[in-house]
Amino acid sequence: MPLLDGLKKIFTTKEANAELHEDYVELEAEVKDKSSKVLVRPFTLTQYDDIKDILQAIREGTTISVVDIGPLKDKDLSELKRAVDKIKKTVEANGGDIAAFGENFLLATPSFAKVWRRSEVQPQQSQTQEQEKEDIEEL
Repeated sequence: MPLLDGLKKIFTTKEANAELHEDYVELEAEVKDKSSKVLVRPFTLTQYDDIKDILQAIREGTTISVVDIGPLKDKDLSELKRAVDKIKKTVEANGGDIAAFGENFLLATPSFAKVWRRSEVQPQQSQTQEQEKEDIEEL
């Protein structure tokens, strides 16, 4: 490759050669804190303004929120509906999942977690098994 090196020396100046080496910018890789973990955090809704902390936790994206809606449910159903709608919209906007547990609890998860729900396939399977039993009895 001495021929190429010779041609480079002839056709490039020192300034152009220096520019070739300065055209790139070295970026440091963004390393996430290894100590950051998923946080499961309980919240209690006693009034509509209590959703501020819940929404902030959802937006951070590392907190699974367990929300006790019982106190607000006993106090004011219209405020509860507004609060749950706001939480639901925020969860969906962040790609998370939300589900109710029992009558007084909500679970809001970040985008990397999903709440398991019973599928509708199980009842259909039991109907199929019952149909097979009836068919066998007819024989």
